[in-house]
Amino acid sequence: MTIANELGRLEKVELRDVWASESSDFTPWLAQETNIELLADTLGLDMEVEAQEMGVGPYRADIVCKDVSDGSLVLIENQLEKTDHSHLGQLLTYAAGLDAVTIVWIAERFTDEHRAAMDWLNENTGESVSFFGLEIQLWRIGESPIAPKFNVVSKPNDWIKGGSGGAKNTSLENISPTKLLQRDYWIAFREVLAARSSNLKVHKANPQHWLTVSIGRANFNMSATVNTNQNRIAVEVYMNGPLAKQHFHRLKEQQVEIETEIGIGLDWRELPEKDTSRILIVRNNSSIKESECWAQQHQWLADTLEKFNKVFRPRISQLPVSYESEVEEA
Repeated sequence: MTIANELGRLEKVELRDVWASESSDFTPWLAQETNIELLADTLGLDMEVEAQEMGVGPYRADIVCKDVSDGSLVLIENQLEKTDHSHLGQLLTYAAGLDAVTIVWIAERFTDEHRAAMDWLNENTGESVSFFGLEIQLWRIGESPIAPKFNVVSKPNDWIKGGSGGAKNTSLENISPTKLLQRDYWIAFREVLAARSSNLKVHKANPQHWLTVSIGRANFNMSATVNTNQNRIAVEVYMNGPLAKQHFHRLKEQQVEIETEIGIGLDWRELPEKDTSRILIVRNNSSIKESECWAQQHQWLADTLEKFNKVFRPRISQLPVSYESEVEEA
């Protein structure tokens, strides 16, 4: 009873009381790292800002981000009032002029017509474009600092928070029973992660032998994999791109520390004949054909992925963007 009497009351704050101008106040605020992270968490994406006021055809996108999981673009258009036809037209221009993009429309309020338009676009546009509509609100309790809140009002049809927002429904026609089994396995695994409130950012559950997990940097990802022929599951960090081998060698220098923190030896695969390298751990005797075994397997995958994320993420974020100095020294 005493605690209940001490509870405060939420009070809504007008957006214009905090941001007088969209371009001069709100957009620079949203582009700050901590604030774009708040938006990214709401969308279930892992993204970083590339530019502000970037030209796209005859228009300029307020903020352009990169989805670090696959390098695709995330375009953000802002409004500090209710949605209008002009901004909708800009979104359509972005969709027509770019491939593989996620388009985010943020406004104080979405009209029913524009919400319906966003839903229609998600149902009828190609697989490479996804549309999100978000309303932004400001709240405070008493004299507390003002807190922003994003509310998703329109989203891709198969969007699940914590998953890749950019993917569309995959047709299940002509897919083999094994692929369908893999899809069901990953759907169930995503539900396990959601139930344990995992901070892992996993992609859509597709009918394939792997599930991708973002690790915060372009050309790097984690993944959980299944091998239905050899009855094994695995967790790995993989890297590609022109610096993959240098990155791999830099991480290999820390092998002892990394394996000590993870608590087990890892399989380090440079793969010199390929443009990728991998670091993985395998769990044998793990058939996914018996669903009664899934709970134990999913627990191992979740525990291992979270441990990999904790150990590898900070090291990967600190890897150089260039190794030119080392080449010059040599």
